[in-house]
Amino acid sequence: MKIVITGSLGNVAKPLAQQLIAEGHTVTVVSSSNARKEDIESMGAAPAIGSITDLHFLTQTFEGADAVFVMTPPAISPDNIVENTTNAGKNYAEALQKANVKRAVMLSSVGAESPVENGPIAGLHRIEKLYNEVDNTSFTFLRAGYFYNNFFNDIPLIQNAGIIGGNYPAGIEVPVVHPDDIAKAAAEELVKDENSNNIRYIVSDVRKASDFAKVLGTAIHKPELPWVEFSDEESLNGMLQAGLPEDMAHLYVEMGRGIRTGVVQKDFIDHGSPVTGSTGLEDFAQEFASKF
Repeated sequence: MKIVITGSLGNVAKPLAQQLIAEGHTVTVVSSSNARKEDIESMGAAPAIGSITDLHFLTQTFEGADAVFVMTPPAISPDNIVENTTNAGKNYAEALQKANVKRAVMLSSVGAESPVENGPIAGLHRIEKLYNEVDNTSFTFLRAGYFYNNFFNDIPLIQNAGIIGGNYPAGIEVPVVHPDDIAKAAAEELVKDENSNNIRYIVSDVRKASDFAKVLGTAIHKPELPWVEFSDEESLNGMLQAGLPEDMAHLYVEMGRGIRTGVVQKDFIDHGSPVTGSTGLEDFAQEFASKF
């Protein structure tokens, strides 16, 4: 099959491209960076260098593809993040339709069912709605858990303050996922012959926030590492002090609040809380320790 992957050589796109190439598919990788061209070619894929905001470029790139993996960056710009993410989704939708692509897999998120209280996931909610209106393309909405990789952002806090936390309590259960598990699920979905849209959850583990502290702490020889619940204001100020753009910081606070109230997890729970990924928290803890 001829398969186009957006997302450059990111945490999901790279292992996805590697798997599809190993399976014998013809793969094109979309990247905005010309510096990635050589790396893409060395993998055995064809590079398509351009911006996902360029509808003509996307349409040309998608021409002749049997399937496309569509993902939007978490922050295309420091401001108006949800609106700009949604606009990128609109470009994908129009390009898929113009190029007459029959199959697409969207990287979405747990919490995308909700139009409110889910922070940056709100853009994915809107994009799912857009894709449901695309004629003649069948979509799988791959709703992923909270990325394990996000815990790497907590390393400075652990090193400097000896704590880990968020604006939700230690007893809250959070669906988490490894990018490699997302890549495996995406590879399976891209080659399916589907005639209708469907939702697939990809989650590697479901754990209490207190387990994040215990398991990750044990891996870095800090078994007493505590999970601290911050107020929304404390969480916001901490992210701003760490240099996060204001719009993104507010969205992350909202997402944490949605986890605290259960809004983000609700649709996952309503679908039976399926855990199909193979990388448990204890497995990821070894990666975490290597980065600490």
